[in-house]
Amino acid sequence: MSKLPKENKFLDLSDYGRPVAIIIAKSLKNTRFTPVDVTIGFVISGLLAIFCILQGYFGFAAFFLILKSILDAADGELARLNEQPSYVGRYLDSVSDILLNALFFISIWYISQTSIWICILAFLGLQLQGTLYNYYYVILRNHFDGDTTSRVFEDTTPVALGNENQKYVNVLFALYKLLYGVFDSVIYKLDINANKGKILPNWLMTLVSTFGLGFQLLVIAFMLVLNLENYIFHFFLIYSLMIFVFIGIRKIFFHR
Repeated sequence: MSKLPKENKFLDLSDYGRPVAIIIAKSLKNTRFTPVDVTIGFVISGLLAIFCILQGYFGFAAFFLILKSILDAADGELARLNEQPSYVGRYLDSVSDILLNALFFISIWYISQTSIWICILAFLGLQLQGTLYNYYYVILRNHFDGDTTSRVFEDTTPVALGNENQKYVNVLFALYKLLYGVFDSVIYKLDINANKGKILPNWLMTLVSTFGLGFQLLVIAFMLVLNLENYIFHFFLIYSLMIFVFIGIRKIFFHR
């Protein structure tokens, strides 16, 4: 199932793993496996990628990074197939993503010849990129009555859904705010009226989708395979300048 109605889909460059994710989700639909189990699966894949990076097995690292992206899509697909939206799953997914991203960058820093400060700045840029993409995407999904588990403004603890435990929702939301709060605040302040403007056209959403985590991990995978580990941080640091380009385009051409 799509996060958007068919007529409102755009080419999402970060979502290349969706076809395989759908197959995985369908194969798990009538089994005991839950979306949280799949989330745990992508965490394991991410940790295997980190091990391979540290050992210099860049081909295997690339494989596990891409597998992580596929499983990252499969957990949400399984939740939609089972018609079981979940705040626990939503925040567990996000918290796992940012912690793995930090470990990816630390492991690349460890095996490269890059300054730790460049590593930190690149990580901040990576997270701001992803936050802008998610911000615009959630606005689009909410507008067209698509998947609404994610909210445009994550400012209050949501009420647990279905059979969820409110305590788990509270803990995971608190972790989400701790880890993502600064990034959310920066993007909101840079483009605070985005949810009041015109809906972004498909071509612009496709460009912004290069900020999606799936595309980011694909870039890292290719650069590792090409033995360009010393340039990964520089790429993300420089590409972060596109944040201001995309926000500028939205404000100038799609403000109202």
